[in-house]
Amino acid sequence: MKPILPVLALGLLLSCFASAQPCSPQGDQVTYGTNNVWIGYAYDNTNFTSYRGYINEGSAGNPNFDEDFDNDNGNYNTHGCRVSLTTFSVRFRLRKTFSAGYYTFLVGGDDGFRLSIDGGATWIIDQWYDQAYTTASITVPLNGTYNMVLEYYENSGENRISFNVSYNSCMGSENTTTYGANNVWNGYVYDGTNFDYYKGMVTEGNSSSPNFDQNFGGSDVSYSTSNCNVQTETFSVRYRLKKNFPAGSYRFTVGADDGYRLSLDGGGTWAIDNWNLHSYTSSALTTNLSSGTIDMVLEFYENTGDNRISFNMQPMLILPVNLLSFSGQQKDGSTELKWQITRNSDPSWFEVQRSKDASSFSTINRLQGQADATYSNDISYQYNDLLPSPGTYYYRLKMTDMGGAITYSPMIMVQAGNNQTGPDKVFPTLMTNNTLYLQSGRNLRQAWYTVHDMNGRLVYRKAPGKLDAGQVINVFSGSSSLPKGSYILNLRDGDEDISRHRFVIP
Repeated sequence: MKPILPVLALGLLLSCFASAQPCSPQGDQVTYGTNNVWIGYAYDNTNFTSYRGYINEGSAGNPNFDEDFDNDNGNYNTHGCRVSLTTFSVRFRLRKTFSAGYYTFLVGGDDGFRLSIDGGATWIIDQWYDQAYTTASITVPLNGTYNMVLEYYENSGENRISFNVSYNSCMGSENTTTYGANNVWNGYVYDGTNFDYYKGMVTEGNSSSPNFDQNFGGSDVSYSTSNCNVQTETFSVRYRLKKNFPAGSYRFTVGADDGYRLSLDGGGTWAIDNWNLHSYTSSALTTNLSSGTIDMVLEFYENTGDNRISFNMQPMLILPVNLLSFSGQQKDGSTELKWQITRNSDPSWFEVQRSKDASSFSTINRLQGQADATYSNDISYQYNDLLPSPGTYYYRLKMTDMGGAITYSPMIMVQAGNNQTGPDKVFPTLMTNNTLYLQSGRNLRQAWYTVHDMNGRLVYRKAPGKLDAGQVINVFSGSSSLPKGSYILNLRDGDEDISRHRFVIP
């Protein structure tokens, strides 16, 4: 009987010799898989520099796969050489044709993973860092053939890479360029904050008014459209309305949380533009429109948190009520208001409005117009306001003509409540709406004033002549054409210096 020990030694020697033989990695590292079968090029480190061979994932009918490489340590066989499962990487390639539609990619990995559909130029999913198994997804519109690259690396510990692509069957079917009509907006709703994936249409406004205020049912809820629901956390809406406007002046007010913008030329330019993240805020625009049809586009997006979009439009028509003057002064514990209109004016009524902050006005009296009488001269009105307490008060007239159109007088200020008129005043010091007012603190018989810039240059001069104590006048008698900056107004009565006032044009 031959001794066993030499035979065993020889077998062990042959085994060690065989394992020491060099292997040849197969595959060229650049060819894409086809027919839904990935070619995965495997490397014996985490940065794709020690190529060992290739593996395949997916099947002829389905590119989806979930690979855990059998164990956490040891080696993994490829077409070529084994790969150590302690630290390794795989670059999967697949060329695939997609019919037109939206597709959701779901990729998971332990550790890093990233997905490209343009051959690795950009990454639509990028989770390239050490991590326990986690997943990431994205929905994109596809149509045609794409070179997909899925990269994966394992640093140490457990390992796993998974891929899933599914067709997103719920999509909007409307023509998103169609405008609403008859004051009803067409609102095209998208999943994503940049009009990414069209989901369906909603409407806002009604036949009598295009105005609306929408909060989409709340934060992070499901919102219904004509086709698919959208989650109200990261979404956008593009509203369209074709509307016919009579010639006139109109005020548009838009508010939202988050971004909003309004176009009056089909989206060519933005008349109101607040396209950034913020809590609910609003912007207003007053503009003159010629008679005709306007293609209005109102865009909105919501990122996270609360959501809301509102639209309001009001006509600001030029009235046939021609106001010649409006003034007020303290008299015997009340404010004596006087105004005058031309004899060819057609007023229905006047509302006298008062404010303490020059912003929020309330109506304190209503006077009937005198349009049904025949006058050969201009028509004057007067009203005495019995003040509740001393202080500074602001007044304006809300004037309605016989056709129902409304306009407002300039605002005046009255310092009231005692027998003293107080000092001269120029307001507002931060000039708004191109309007600046001067209130005389005493009677002036030869009043005149100059405006100088901060370099001492004369930029404006006017001599109103007689001014009564408490009388308020418009400094520029119309829109100011001065550039932005700081200015000094000097008030004089003949040769006497009366007062100096600084104001700013922002």
